[in-house]
Amino acid sequence: MHPYFILLQAAPAQQPGSSLSMWIMLLLVFAVMWLFMIRPQRKQQKEIENFQKSLKKGDKVVIGNSGILGEVAEVDERTALVRVDGDVKLRVSKQALVKDYSDSAAQQQ
Repeated sequence: MHPYFILLQAAPAQQPGSSLSMWIMLLLVFAVMWLFMIRPQRKQQKEIENFQKSLKKGDKVVIGNSGILGEVAEVDERTALVRVDGDVKLRVSKQALVKDYSDSAAQQQ
C-alpha cells in the first residue's frame, strides 16, 4: 500500500456544518474589527472635518501634530492665517488644524 493512501484514510472527515461555522466566525471577526476600529476612526474624521468647516476668526487652534497653539486671524476657503505669538502669523492649510482650544470648547470637555 502506498503511504499517501494511509494518510488519506487517517485524515478526519469534515463534518457538514464545519464550513458554515467557519464563515460565521469570519463574519464575526470582520464585524468586531469594524465596530472597534473602523467606525470610531470614521466618527473622529467626521468631527475634524466639521471643525475645519466651521473655523472662524478668534478660534484657538492646534496646528497638526506639531502642537503649535495659535489663534485664527483670518480664514479663506482652503487656508487659515494663525497668529502664534505677537506679530508672528502662519498661513496653514485648514486640514492642518485639528483641535479647538477656545474657552467654549474647554468647558464642553
